[in-house]
Amino acid sequence: MLYDLAIAIYDILVHLAAPFSRKPRKMMKGHWVVYELLRQQLEKNVRYIWFHAASLGEFEQGRPLMEEIRAKYPDYGILLTFFSPSGYEVRKNYDGADVVVYLPIDTKRNASRFLRLTNPVMAFFIKYEFWSNYLHMLKERHVPTFSVSSIFRPNQIFFRAYGKGYGKVLDCFTHFFVQNEESRDLLKSIGIDCVSVTGDTRFDRVLQIRDAGKSLPIVENFVGGTAEDRPHVFIAGSSWPPDEDIFIRYFNEHRDWKLVIAPHVIGDDHMKQILGKLERKTVRYTEATTENVVGAECLIIDCFGLLSSIYRYADVTYVGGGFGVGIHNVLEAAVWGKPVIFGPNNKNFQEAQGLLKAGGGFEITSYDDFVGVMRKLADDKALEQSRERAGGFVESLAGATRQIMKEVKFDF
Repeated sequence: MLYDLAIAIYDILVHLAAPFSRKPRKMMKGHWVVYELLRQQLEKNVRYIWFHAASLGEFEQGRPLMEEIRAKYPDYGILLTFFSPSGYEVRKNYDGADVVVYLPIDTKRNASRFLRLTNPVMAFFIKYEFWSNYLHMLKERHVPTFSVSSIFRPNQIFFRAYGKGYGKVLDCFTHFFVQNEESRDLLKSIGIDCVSVTGDTRFDRVLQIRDAGKSLPIVENFVGGTAEDRPHVFIAGSSWPPDEDIFIRYFNEHRDWKLVIAPHVIGDDHMKQILGKLERKTVRYTEATTENVVGAECLIIDCFGLLSSIYRYADVTYVGGGFGVGIHNVLEAAVWGKPVIFGPNNKNFQEAQGLLKAGGGFEITSYDDFVGVMRKLADDKALEQSRERAGGFVESLAGATRQIMKEVKFDF
């Protein structure tokens, strides 16, 4: 089977790359100890519900559902697996799961061994996870299996003539909880009717994050004053050099705004690039005190874990990545009721498209576009309207977790 051949080749490539690259090396080491960790941590008399997330983003999508199940059905254990080191290394100590491990490469032997050890009573695969051997064996074992927050597009292999063989993997799911009507229609076109349009659980997650948001005294002192008498604040999150070239140029000239930059990469080289472009008094967060930020004009966030709370202090936000492989998480800014600006590579990001349509998001393709958006948002009425539309967009699409919980039966 071509799929098994492709998996075997991928496994070989990971092993070949491991001596030269940290990510495949971590993955390979994690795979070596999976079964030992399972033997150590699995409890014999516990029935496990298995969640699989490719990486950190998919984990965040699945997290509201995991936590809801844990709260309502505490007798079940939660088994969480990751494919990517960027998910596992960050969340390997997540206390919302009883066992957290890498998912072994999807060979028939690995799938059989993994399922024999874990014996899950239910499985949830988040968004784009379609591992053929695992899924076919789950079906053979009559394990209810669900695809959560999945989204389908016409160009995917399942809907092409040459993809019919691999497309049989979709028949292994008990039910699909998809993000939109197009996904339901595409699945229906190939004979799959066990589908509900429940939306994206990320909307539930960003509301959780907002409600748990931290107060940050350093940022508060940097912003200064009350909302009525302080300068406007522009916060750029997950920015890359092409993003920074645009907004730093603007704010070097418009000193009536304060600027917060939380770059996607916080290495020394990138920090030097940013500092070299800025012509304003700047403080790095790791060197800041509640005193020395008071007179600063720009604050650079050179550490992780703060961005989702920092957005609350903005008047206008910018989310980076849109001049590269794709924009980062616009919902973390919009949930605070903040207008969001982003670059042109956003067409495959449904939440960005929704924000644009709602009037809470603004696409730019150049410096001149950015200037035009900032001029528009300089009007208090337009700014307030875009705030309401951004926050309202997120609130209106929350509730996917609740809908999924209504449809999944926990009576096994």
